[in-house]
Amino acid sequence: MLADTLCAAGLGHVQVLIEYRLPYSPKRVDAILCGVHPETGKSSYVLVELKQWKKAKSLGTDLVWTSHGKRQPDLHPAEQVRRYCRQLLDFVPAFARIPGQIKGIAYMHDAVRGVDWTLDQFEYDDFGQLYTSDLQGDLVADLWSLLDKDPATADAAVAAAHELISARPAPARNLLKTASDALAARDEFVLLDEQQVAYKTVLDAVAEADSDSTKRKKVVVVNGGPGSGKSAIAVTLLAALARQKRKALHATGSKAFTETLREKVTGDDDRYGKIFKYFNEFGSAPEDALDVLICDEAHRVRGMPARLHGKVRSQIDQLIDVAKVPLFLLDEHQVVRPGEIGTKADILAIADIKDCDVIEIDLDGQYRCGGSASFDEWVVRLLGLGSEPPVSWSELVDGSEDEYVVDSVGSPHELENWLLRQAKTFSGTARMAAGFCWDWSDPVKVEGRLRLVDDVEIGGWRRPWNTKQGFEVPGFPSASLWASEPEGFGQVGCIYTAQGFEYDWAGTIFGDDLVIRDGKWFARSGFSYDRKVKGAEAPEFDRLVRNTYKVLLTRGMQGVCVYSKDDETNDFLRNYAR
Repeated sequence: MLADTLCAAGLGHVQVLIEYRLPYSPKRVDAILCGVHPETGKSSYVLVELKQWKKAKSLGTDLVWTSHGKRQPDLHPAEQVRRYCRQLLDFVPAFARIPGQIKGIAYMHDAVRGVDWTLDQFEYDDFGQLYTSDLQGDLVADLWSLLDKDPATADAAVAAAHELISARPAPARNLLKTASDALAARDEFVLLDEQQVAYKTVLDAVAEADSDSTKRKKVVVVNGGPGSGKSAIAVTLLAALARQKRKALHATGSKAFTETLREKVTGDDDRYGKIFKYFNEFGSAPEDALDVLICDEAHRVRGMPARLHGKVRSQIDQLIDVAKVPLFLLDEHQVVRPGEIGTKADILAIADIKDCDVIEIDLDGQYRCGGSASFDEWVVRLLGLGSEPPVSWSELVDGSEDEYVVDSVGSPHELENWLLRQAKTFSGTARMAAGFCWDWSDPVKVEGRLRLVDDVEIGGWRRPWNTKQGFEVPGFPSASLWASEPEGFGQVGCIYTAQGFEYDWAGTIFGDDLVIRDGKWFARSGFSYDRKVKGAEAPEFDRLVRNTYKVLLTRGMQGVCVYSKDDETNDFLRNYAR
């Protein structure tokens, strides 16, 4: 269809890149037209988003409802391709210098602008234009203004395509650095597709709550796997709400995550230091005291009820009550302790009792792990968290453009050396993390100074856990800053200091709490040193320990290396991590 349009327009010599994957993203541009600009003679690129929709209805913003059966709104096609243009410019320095050579169009080739057409309630620009089948003449005219019709430019079009294919992306953005820049209005994340839908849904709900306080409260639940952009949505919303002078707070159930946000994101700015809270701080807060409460890592919401004025209220109750628009960002596969009840079913049930409207948004894709579309699937299959059997990494990505690195080693020495080598060769941060299968000692005094104890011992290899909460040990970062401070490399992190964070290169050590026997996983609580988890019933312990390793495996932005101290388990890992 697109090819027919190009040929009919005399643009058959233009190069077309199909399903071009955006840097550090699972998202693909349907087509990029590569040619020569008719006026400047320079390379010219047109990103094309193709839609088979016959009908769509504007929601008055950059969201639309379509007739293809989804329960959540879609992004306006022109806004979708506009954000693809921005992502390309953000991460490909060669093109950031020439933004005028990149344009974006969306083409609803099965749709006709009729009397009920509402999608033009949208501000178009060079990065985002929308065409329908009845405007094909306009589409062709605009393509002629961007791509030279002269067949003699065919070789230059090929060169333009190769220029794009060979362009090296800039390093991936660090969550904490970009979050700090966003709050200071220096920079921001480019949210794509469902991420932007979630963002706009919250802002629209806040505006609606302002205009009509009699309407039912809207609770927004965003579900997405590791690296799907939940925290990017949270930070982008915080920055936008701050600019609107809204009362908005960010809350988590993780001391390490919240303290790191306070330290790394807000720095010395006391205005923002107070916006990062914990889930358990809202028990006595007045109803609707906030415009928005962003519950990040909401799978860690606790089930312990609180009694206030004779009423028993769960933590979910409290979080819904305190804000006009409560937002829950969660991943049910990251529940790692008994009593964590932040599941979609729990939130929906309480919202229903409270007579609230619930808006559910599912995020797809993996942005952390190099934008790998396959890595989360590989982890789920490796750990038996889904219905599909394990598959080797090389087999899963065979024939694809996936560049994420998955490796395995035969010893902890090799694991540490692998991380050092990757960080030195390809740059970036590296961390080791392990299952909670060793004692975790308090620091000890040696010659008058506190020192960490080398608790994690495998053969002759010994390393300490990260610093315990509440201790300050010279030369080592606090527990909360283990993942973000350079000095964190020499210690082994655990689930409570790794969850919520990312680093470039991840080393994951499997302990004896999860082993392979005859090709099947066995969870063994007797080998766990996590007192709260090891007391769980066998089925729950099994679920929690698998979720723990899923979290540890998915922290790396560029790659992961795995090792198990159990020989049979390590043989299994080496078979599939290759």
